[in-house]
Amino acid sequence: MTTRRGLIAVALVALPFPALASGDPVAAAIAEVTHGREPTKGAWRSPLPPLAENGGQVPVTVTVESPQTTSLHVCAIHLVAARNPTPGITTFRLSPAVARGEVTTRIRLAEDQTIIAIAELSDGTLRAATAAIRVATGGCLG
Repeated sequence: MTTRRGLIAVALVALPFPALASGDPVAAAIAEVTHGREPTKGAWRSPLPPLAENGGQVPVTVTVESPQTTSLHVCAIHLVAARNPTPGITTFRLSPAVARGEVTTRIRLAEDQTIIAIAELSDGTLRAATAAIRVATGGCLG
């Protein structure tokens, strides 16, 4: 099920970010990561599960298709949850010594929503992708 905030989150990834001067916390979290740069599409290789039984422990794997060389590698992977009380979930910093641009973690989600992954490469480019997930029991209560 697509929600209005989920669609807004997807649209934010496609917009030029200087236009995001609103008070929206999702836009602010994305702008903090992008610094005015526009990401291209494509960060996930492993999607989220379509339904999370417990919003307190949602498994997430983000794999970025990029060579991990000293000249071009994934520097960071940022996760943003569009409907969480604090949208900016986490940032993973990677080095060229990492064999692949992949991270796996568990996150808390307050409700059904869209997760945005933004990968930052060493050449300054950004790649972004979104995935929708349904949450049976929220994990961000109070």
